[in-house]
Amino acid sequence: MTTPTSSPSPNEPGERPLDGAVVAVAGAAGPAGRAAVLRLAEAGATVVASDADPVRLAEVVDAARYAHGGASVTGETVDLLDLGAARAWADRTEKEFGRVDGLIHLVGGWRGGKTFADAPLADWETLHNLLIRTAQHTSLAFHDALLRSGKGRYVLISAAGASHPTAGNAAYAAAKAAAEAWTLALADSFRKLGGEGGPSAAAAILVVKALVHDAMRAERPNAKFAGFTDVKELAEAITGLWDRPAQEVNGTRQWLTPKP
Repeated sequence: MTTPTSSPSPNEPGERPLDGAVVAVAGAAGPAGRAAVLRLAEAGATVVASDADPVRLAEVVDAARYAHGGASVTGETVDLLDLGAARAWADRTEKEFGRVDGLIHLVGGWRGGKTFADAPLADWETLHNLLIRTAQHTSLAFHDALLRSGKGRYVLISAAGASHPTAGNAAYAAAKAAAEAWTLALADSFRKLGGEGGPSAAAAILVVKALVHDAMRAERPNAKFAGFTDVKELAEAITGLWDRPAQEVNGTRQWLTPKP
């Protein structure tokens, strides 16, 4: 395990906020991933995207390159349920681009029902892999590279239900809560390794009730989506995590929806 040897230089006047940064996005092919990749590329980051769906991933990469001519956006299919594959992805990214300044965890999934008694435990098995195991593997794989960055950020997207579980969402809420706990442990590692100077990397949790995007609104034009967070707003919040010092960001749960 190594610690950063130097801090990045501040941006020159006229530079975009993430010029020179390299950010990996896990689960990039969904609506939230698409919005995040687009916003990160717009902010100047080199974006290294991954997803289990190669077709949709290619569409996201092409869209970002088209929207922001000259942007460096690449896509790679990675099995994040395989720790070795996750580590290899992190190593390749750092070797190719010289640094890794962020890992955005957007791997998601939902299972639920109407009652607690009818909740199938098979839902837990699915959500454990999607929401917890992928967070464990990406955090372990990118931990040292984020430290070496000098401005590393690990970002988990969580749900309000993790703090206020309902009878029909037991497996989902429990999985989200576990992923939050793992991320806060990562934050503690960054804090301790930062020593007296404070952490140079940060792990943060962005909390939403649910996400909404343009296609959902088009399908349900009369729906209010009360308390939902637009994926573009989420992408803006992700990008903004580099605007503040790591010490202010590390170990925080930032609510993008009113607290229940």
